[in-house]
Amino acid sequence: MSVRNPGRVQPAARWAAWLRDRDPDLAATRRAGRTALVMPALFALCGQVLHSPTMATFAAFGSFSMLLLVDFSGPVAQRLRAQAGLAVAWAVLICLGTLVAGVTWLAVVTMLLVAFVILFSGVVSSVLAGSATALLLAFVLPVTTPVPLSQLPDRLAGAGLAAAVALPAVCLLWPRPVADPLSEPAAQVCRAAAGYLRTDASGLGGLGPAAEPGQRRAAAERTAAASAELRHAFDTTPYRPTGLSLSSRALVRLVDELTWLSTILADRPAYTDDPPACDPAARTARLAAADVLEDAADLLTDPRRDTGPLRAAMAELRTTMTAMERSSTVRLPADHQVGDSTAETFGFIATLDLSFRAQELGFAVLQIAGNVELAATAWQRRWADRLLGRDPGTLTEPLASARERAAAHLGLRSVWLHNSLRGAVGLAIAVLLADLTGVQHSFWVLLGTLSVLRSNALNTGQNALRAVLGTVVGSVVGAGLLQLIGHHGTALWFLLPLAVLVAGIAPAAVSFATGQAAFTVTLVVLFNIGHSPDWHIVLFRVQDIALGCAVSSLVALFFWPRGASAAVHKALAEAYDASAGYLSGAVGYAVGCCTAAPRTAEPVRQNREAAASARRLDDAYRTYLAERGAKPVSLADMTTLVTGVAALRLAADAVMSLWRATGPVRTAADQTEAHRAILGAASQVTDWYRGLAASLGGGTPVPAPVRLQAEAAARLVESVRTDLVDGGGQATATAVRIIWTGDHVDVARRLQPGLAAAARGSALR
Repeated sequence: MSVRNPGRVQPAARWAAWLRDRDPDLAATRRAGRTALVMPALFALCGQVLHSPTMATFAAFGSFSMLLLVDFSGPVAQRLRAQAGLAVAWAVLICLGTLVAGVTWLAVVTMLLVAFVILFSGVVSSVLAGSATALLLAFVLPVTTPVPLSQLPDRLAGAGLAAAVALPAVCLLWPRPVADPLSEPAAQVCRAAAGYLRTDASGLGGLGPAAEPGQRRAAAERTAAASAELRHAFDTTPYRPTGLSLSSRALVRLVDELTWLSTILADRPAYTDDPPACDPAARTARLAAADVLEDAADLLTDPRRDTGPLRAAMAELRTTMTAMERSSTVRLPADHQVGDSTAETFGFIATLDLSFRAQELGFAVLQIAGNVELAATAWQRRWADRLLGRDPGTLTEPLASARERAAAHLGLRSVWLHNSLRGAVGLAIAVLLADLTGVQHSFWVLLGTLSVLRSNALNTGQNALRAVLGTVVGSVVGAGLLQLIGHHGTALWFLLPLAVLVAGIAPAAVSFATGQAAFTVTLVVLFNIGHSPDWHIVLFRVQDIALGCAVSSLVALFFWPRGASAAVHKALAEAYDASAGYLSGAVGYAVGCCTAAPRTAEPVRQNREAAASARRLDDAYRTYLAERGAKPVSLADMTTLVTGVAALRLAADAVMSLWRATGPVRTAADQTEAHRAILGAASQVTDWYRGLAASLGGGTPVPAPVRLQAEAAARLVESVRTDLVDGGGQATATAVRIIWTGDHVDVARRLQPGLAAAARGSALR
């Protein structure tokens, strides 16, 4: 019986742990591994067996493009359709590039048009955005290497062979998991929160035996642990290379929404005795919310499930919340008489707390379930809908939806339009300079431009420096390898798969510069196979890519000095300012509903402005995520800020829902102080959000969060005491709604510390 040597296992375990820490879901490793197997094999087949250097070049870069530069999501059948569509596009672009390559001005103009169409089409859908670099490579390769048309069949044959192998490779060689890496941790939070709600609901309203305090604590700890695990999985998930699909963006927002739900669950007193008396409807609402969370967890685990049960559970929760609101504002006050003392007043308000908490939980759960439903419905879309970016539930046809999305970005303020123009002009200038300067391998000038072109001029310059530095280091390493190998060129065949593997993993696991160095080594090995190793080729690589980097920096500086990062900050500022205005208008409407004066008009304009700004923010956020390369702001901070807009609008929606169904209120009670208290609290909170908007849009300091002021709460209680003991009935319901309106405003206040921390972390650098 053999005994394993622990010392031999330990280095491998450390390497695996390091790789998983840098590449948590092994997305980069998976793509690199497939490419390292397929690319050298096709290069050897075409070059050594079929003796066609042209086929070998296009088969190698075709497999590199189709296996390493793209990673389509969704069901396997849709991934195969995407790969087949990419292959067809490659064939078209190779033909076009070959036809125009011989005439400089025609090649430049065509490069400009093709690059713009490819880059701008990414606004339509994540499928097209994720294919942009691969499609550009399909045109760059032929347009920078003019050949007679007689070689076109060999080029197409090489690319076709790469496509034929890529189709089964993506399904059989370490296929991408069907579910998003965040889905399972999110499902665990939903299940843990549902269990907590069921435990918490036991005994409420005098229905059934109450759970033991230890059971409540254990359920709370499970929810907190699941939430922490989800946050850890999210914080360690790397950026996608070219953007997020609709379903993935919904899951990204879901992380903060579930964190918010966990905070709501934790922000309550722990019962040491029996639960306090409350409206039995508060228990029913908690159980309905638990049902919704369990159905959401099932969809997160398997997005192929029918979304019908989740929709039905959401409808039941809405019905339950409406009934609870009616019960808590009418029947509950009638059953609990309020005395004249402050202690009795606070005691009555305590009976409302569990009902309000149930309402707050219900709104949060509905928001979460809506995002889960959106993610699942988007995942289940037909291939045409996914390709053309048609949103689930819309009535427009896919082509009409694509036209509408593209037309919305033809304005001068569109960052996507700026990015597309900049990229197209940069590549066209690179083609022109490569031809005018007589660079021997102009393809690498284009590749250098493409690899570092970014939407932020400062970052482009930094990436250009890192690209040149990485190229120099890779050239030195490549020259050293060639010197060591000498005339034993066969050894290069063994180095090629390793070089491809490192080149695929390094950008995600180490750094951009390391990836550039590894890619340079790959090119040195690739272009010396079958020839006497020549280290002089590396000098040309440094010259070519340095020129490409210089072009990208110049064009980026000329077209748009700030880019998507500034645009998303501006969109955040507008969204917070508009949403704060909507909350202020909702509170004003609430106060106007309980006065003798004519009823105040609903804040329809503020609501529309907030909704429109939220749509613009989502668009800017998608543009930001689609931007190539490392981001100056962490994904966690940016997502927290984006989700905060939805939470602020939700607070305003909750206030409107509370008052919209009420009839005209006529009461003799003096509510001046109550109104003054609630308006003062809302003013403080909304002013803070306007200050946050100013800091995001103009770089001013982030304001300090508004603190809970006990005296203000006491003043509100004192001011509504007359309503609470009023004998008319309607006034009592009005007082409950006033108290709950103040609670909703306080929900917006409790969001502020997390948003302030995220805003400081997202400061433009």
